[in-house]
Amino acid sequence: MREVSENDGAQDAATKGPGRPRDPSVETAILRATIERFVSDGYSRMTIGDIASDAGVTRPTVYRRWANKHDLVVDALDFNFQEERARRPLPPLGELPPAEALRQALRHAAPLGSNGRDMSVVGNVLAEAAHTPGLMDLVRRHGVAPRVQPLIDTLRRLSGEGVLHRDSDVHVVADMMVGTFYAAYLRAGDQDTGLPDKVVDTIWPLIAARPTSARPGLRRTLDAASPDDDTAS
Repeated sequence: MREVSENDGAQDAATKGPGRPRDPSVETAILRATIERFVSDGYSRMTIGDIASDAGVTRPTVYRRWANKHDLVVDALDFNFQEERARRPLPPLGELPPAEALRQALRHAAPLGSNGRDMSVVGNVLAEAAHTPGLMDLVRRHGVAPRVQPLIDTLRRLSGEGVLHRDSDVHVVADMMVGTFYAAYLRAGDQDTGLPDKVVDTIWPLIAARPTSARPGLRRTLDAASPDDDTAS
């Protein structure tokens, strides 16, 4: 495969003419290489030189777009989230039955990603947080918060509609739901694609305004539930 080079769209303005935009494929190659290096090497060990080499560009090509590694990683995390959202678009949660809306929001919040590397990103951050001030906050804002916010918003909406206990702390509930993925990964090392269903089926009777006592057929009951349903709303 031909390497992406500076001549593929990152030429000087004198060559390309004033006002000509840079080729986005070059930036895409750099951003993807950055995420891969972030996963494999971690923040402190990854270098602009390695990223440039992986992307098939020169160091000046990278520095013309990003002033430093921090800014590059911020954009790479944002880019990674946008690619993941494009692969797994979030359905209109407000139009779904309550339990299904929670399932979809939890799938969106899962720290696994469609390629499984997002858990490695979090692991590297935890390992380096003490040595790289600000790294944890960076990943919280650009890697974690965009995924988890729809889950928090859905919990808050359902609580306001009376579907959930109004005194439920939506942030604590969201932490419990998302935290299950980390616990399962540490316990078994696998990535159970059915975990969102299991989590919602288990936690719903504890947070619903009128919990159901009937476990058989729970998912069908929850999906059909409405705030006026006496069995599983």
